[in-house]
Amino acid sequence: MFEIEKSLYDKGFKKLVGIDEAGRGPLAGPVVSAAVIFPQNIDIFIEKDSKKLSPKKRETLFEEIRKKAVSIGIGVVDSEEIDRINIYNATKLAMKRALFSLKSDFDYIITDYIKFDPYPHISIKKADEKSISVAAASIIAKVYRDKIMEHFSKIYPHSFERHKGYPTKLHIQEIKEYGITPIHRKSFRLNYE
Repeated sequence: MFEIEKSLYDKGFKKLVGIDEAGRGPLAGPVVSAAVIFPQNIDIFIEKDSKKLSPKKRETLFEEIRKKAVSIGIGVVDSEEIDRINIYNATKLAMKRALFSLKSDFDYIITDYIKFDPYPHISIKKADEKSISVAAASIIAKVYRDKIMEHFSKIYPHSFERHKGYPTKLHIQEIKEYGITPIHRKSFRLNYE
């Protein structure tokens, strides 16, 4: 979980930022990205990426990351913007917003399979399993997005607190029953017969 950071520190980079996102696949809600910078001497306290953790464990790690990080940035792109520019571009925009909201400078970016030219970066498949910075970013993004979706569940007649906008059986049933909401992505296939 520290191999990428170690190789970059060995090359002389000092401030590494890991970036990841949550919410590319759902039918509703925003895509959220997080950027995390840790000190070089960070202990390895994350052993899995966010998708392999229970919600309770993610919440615990969310607080621990907030305490141990040098800086955390968050970027959000809502469903209307996703429809306008497509999910890939929306993901990159959320990542840029996360980077620009950092309260610290950085000299190298670690991403999970997203190119980040012109910034110096490394784009690695499953980076959230090989980099503590990216794993932390995936946890921050997931917990932050889940809280947004829990808020929407109080506004709309969909169980967003349960399915988080993903195309589950329950969510598809709710679309048939209640129709779509303003936070549904109109450019995604929403008409399930």
